[in-house]
Amino acid sequence: MNQILDVFKRPLVAAFVALVIGLLIGFGLAWGPFAVEWIDQPVNNLRQDLRLEYMSMTVDSFRVNGDINLAAKRYQELGAFAFQTFQELKANPGKVDATILAIFEQQLTDAGVMVASAPAETAAATEESNPIFVALLWGGVAALLLVAIAAGIYLFRGARRPGAPMTAAQQAAELTRSIEKTDYSSVADSPPVAQYVTTYVLGDDLFDDSFSIDSQSGEFLGECGVGISETIGVGDPKKVTAFEVWMFDKNDIQTVTKVLMSTHAFNDPGFRGKLESKGEMFPVESHKQVVLETQTLQMVVTVVDMQYGQGALPTNSYFERITLELAIWSK
Repeated sequence: MNQILDVFKRPLVAAFVALVIGLLIGFGLAWGPFAVEWIDQPVNNLRQDLRLEYMSMTVDSFRVNGDINLAAKRYQELGAFAFQTFQELKANPGKVDATILAIFEQQLTDAGVMVASAPAETAAATEESNPIFVALLWGGVAALLLVAIAAGIYLFRGARRPGAPMTAAQQAAELTRSIEKTDYSSVADSPPVAQYVTTYVLGDDLFDDSFSIDSQSGEFLGECGVGISETIGVGDPKKVTAFEVWMFDKNDIQTVTKVLMSTHAFNDPGFRGKLESKGEMFPVESHKQVVLETQTLQMVVTVVDMQYGQGALPTNSYFERITLELAIWSK
């Protein structure tokens, strides 16, 4: 289950899921409250009962004005359904005068308008629904299925199979699950309202974790998180030399940020000048704590574990991994 959740944290997977959900919501709205209202459509798109009523009105109009040309025009507007609908009206004329029906039929037959040539298959196919609507509906369903299939394939490929090497994000998730959170009961007056652990592993170029801060009663207090702030060198994977930790306080309406830097970056004037605008800077050391405060919240960030990468870049310049614990108290 945790591996599945890790997969859903990936931006592409989240985008696929959002697209599928958006399509489902869109179809629901289009089918319900925002359904298309068809107006001024040809009469051959009417339902069977409405076509029968239209034919009855055509015959009745012919009874009044005797205009065979107008009657023929209205009869032909029913297209493939005309002959079939007239036969249904003859079988069940209701209030229509049978004598008028016979005269109507005779005159249209003599004029070559009424012929029993409408294929039942064509009529049945047309009756189902408006062809434009059917095409749009099935096109939308096909698009939704393709997106769902693509998302499924991506998720299947993204999930770790037995024996397959773990991705950087999966390694980070494993390390995070293995960490035991700090017990603050002996060193703090009250337990934190929220406590999170997050891990970065070299290769997780999209690392950006954020968490909601909620009170014991479920009230939303703010948010906090950790993300990549600066890299060093070139090539893949990215070599992260600094992270930024942040906290948003909904009551203070502000976000405070502090920058955790590698020893090399912290001692490099170029990096310091580049990052000083993001917030107060600190060199990363194992078990070191950094405090962020707002009007109503306090967050203690603890470096639980860290390891620098080894390579052609300067010593202690980028991180192989780092695990941080975020503990938040309400003032």
